[in-house]
Amino acid sequence: MKFRPALVLLFVLTATGAFAQSAQELGGGIHRKAATWPLAPTTEEAQAAQLSARFLTRFHYDAQPLDNAMSERIYKAYFKLIDGEKVFFTQADMARFAPLKTKLDDAIWNEDLSAPFSIFNFYVQRAVERMTYARALLKKGFDFSIDENYTFDRDHADWPKDQTALNDLWRKRTKNDWLRLKLAGKDDAEIRKTLDKRYAGYIERVKQLDSEDAFQTFMTAYAETTDPHTDYLGPRVAENFDISMKLSLEGIGAQLQSRDDNTMIVKLIPGGPAMKSHKFKPGDRILAVGQGKSGPMVDVVGWRIDDVTALIRGKKGTVVRLEILPADAGQDGKHELVTLVRDKIKLEDAAASKKVIDIKDGDVTRKIGVIDLPSFYSDFGARSEGDKNYRSTTRDVAKLIGELKQEGVQGIVVDLRNNGGGSLAEAISMTGLFIDKGPVVQVRDARGEVQVQGDDDPGMAWSGPLAVLVNRGSASASEIFTAAIQDYHRGLVIGEPTFGKGTVQNLVDLDRFVQSDGEKPQLGELKMTIQEFFRINGGSTQLKGVTPDIEFPKNGDDKDFGESTYSNALPWTHIAPADYQPVANLKAYLPQLQVLHEDRVAKSPAWKLMLDELAQYKLMRAKTTVSLNFATREAERKAQEKIQAEFRARHKAIDGNDALLADEDKSLDDGLNANERSIKSELKEEQDAKKAKDVELNETAHILFDAVGMIKSDPKLASEVLPYGGKFSGKYLASLSEPAKPRTALAAPVPAAAH
Repeated sequence: MKFRPALVLLFVLTATGAFAQSAQELGGGIHRKAATWPLAPTTEEAQAAQLSARFLTRFHYDAQPLDNAMSERIYKAYFKLIDGEKVFFTQADMARFAPLKTKLDDAIWNEDLSAPFSIFNFYVQRAVERMTYARALLKKGFDFSIDENYTFDRDHADWPKDQTALNDLWRKRTKNDWLRLKLAGKDDAEIRKTLDKRYAGYIERVKQLDSEDAFQTFMTAYAETTDPHTDYLGPRVAENFDISMKLSLEGIGAQLQSRDDNTMIVKLIPGGPAMKSHKFKPGDRILAVGQGKSGPMVDVVGWRIDDVTALIRGKKGTVVRLEILPADAGQDGKHELVTLVRDKIKLEDAAASKKVIDIKDGDVTRKIGVIDLPSFYSDFGARSEGDKNYRSTTRDVAKLIGELKQEGVQGIVVDLRNNGGGSLAEAISMTGLFIDKGPVVQVRDARGEVQVQGDDDPGMAWSGPLAVLVNRGSASASEIFTAAIQDYHRGLVIGEPTFGKGTVQNLVDLDRFVQSDGEKPQLGELKMTIQEFFRINGGSTQLKGVTPDIEFPKNGDDKDFGESTYSNALPWTHIAPADYQPVANLKAYLPQLQVLHEDRVAKSPAWKLMLDELAQYKLMRAKTTVSLNFATREAERKAQEKIQAEFRARHKAIDGNDALLADEDKSLDDGLNANERSIKSELKEEQDAKKAKDVELNETAHILFDAVGMIKSDPKLASEVLPYGGKFSGKYLASLSEPAKPRTALAAPVPAAAH
């Protein structure tokens, strides 16, 4: 049952739709040329579209013909991507494009993408017109004594009837932007300046869109019409995806962000050339980039962030020169030139990490280890090249388990909240760290053939009490791991029901399927659904997800987020169970743990506060319309301010730490977009968030605290709830009889189960 690639195209992976990678130094690839208007598709893009169609209509798990019916669905998806809020086009515009509804399939098959590009070009034109109109409105100002409303949630709205209706929509939209800033205490002059700068910046960003953007958008519409998790990845997006899987890149180790016309440094990655140089700090502006020791300096002011990062990144050992304007210098300050040698950068923030929580109840204190896992990653390239130190989730987690053992933990929580998936192979091999051996997942292909994949290597890295903490954002590979742990009764699953993604995707490098005598083609990659996975008990995580053994309150996002929200999601089904046996019987103490949990949270001020904040969040989320009357909105803001003040007071009473509460207005709308706030305030907000107490994680650790206490006091119960009757838990049980001796944390060797 060793893992085997389902197809020879590349490797099998899982993920929750298109991955998200912020515009930092993780962008890159080949620098774009200046866009020529109107945008027109390249020969390579037309070729990539047709090649993608060949794969999708033949090898997709639920292969569907690319015909007129599919064309209509692509048409709908394309306009949703371009104008999902229905604020750029009118009903007259839509009537103009209606004849193209059944022409998009022909556009792909005939390698003539003029139709989808004509739509995108018109979108760019409309976007510039709308922002120009909004800027003109700022000169007049607004009357906030009028009683009128603005519906900001337009997901189910119709397109405006005509230009008059569109203008009125944008009047209200712009008026609301002004009102938000006014309520935050800004005067009219400052508001006018802020919004004019915002809208002008939007116009410039729209004008920087090029054919690659248009093609990526159109192909995303086609791919995601086949199923929610099939995606087309253009060359640059594909490179980002590769970085997200292997958690490394070659560059200078600086996280970048676009601010106005500038590219600013937001963070320095530990160990990277930028940090080692001691010449950079957050807020520094990059003005120009030069290659090598003497290459010409290229002015990058006003450039797209991904184009700037494309120049900065490069092969390890090569030289790059940056001209910067220091953060503490004014616009006319002295520029500095810094020379750096690029290196391999490890993205530790996205890797598995650990910590120890000391849970105290009465006179008893126990150490509970926590492994935080943001994704299931693996450096496939390094592994295939024979690199013995290739990066993988299983290797990292095995090492962390060894360190937690050295620190004397008595239980381990694997925190998979918001872990959207990743490598199927890693989900399987990581499960092997917690079971002796056996099947982990069943995979069915389009022909109906089922393969059972699992762990054949005996031994466990951790044999003590285990909990897996999940939420709605736990998807795909996370659900494979969680479901296997639950089916084996190996650990407690705690939290919210998971996302509900039960499909497997294969990454197809389109460049491999074209012949070229000259420069290497840049067709991108296709992430295509080829299989469906099932639990070893025969059930599926598709749509339903994994239901926790002990459930925490839902945050209300399940109506808008999760597999069940996709209209074209595959249905739930089931198959015969695999040949496996549960390794324990957690039902032996689950009812008692549930009672202890309920009693504890009923008395917990922190839990009650979390519930009240959650209720307030749901209330605010349910709003789709706001008043544009100043007096009405001011009264609402004051009421909201009172609620937030009460929350702050309760936070301080509970933990005595008001570091997060120093700014009384922080929890209220300041009317600004994210990139309009200062880098300093943004970093402080992030740091404050890390300091906040994690009520759900602490409660999960407390549930394990209770489990350890029951095991320690009842040998018979211990034999039922510990894996394999406690066969592998000798050292663990012995550790319960005496205090753990403090030892230096050492890296444990990778266990045999880590394939």
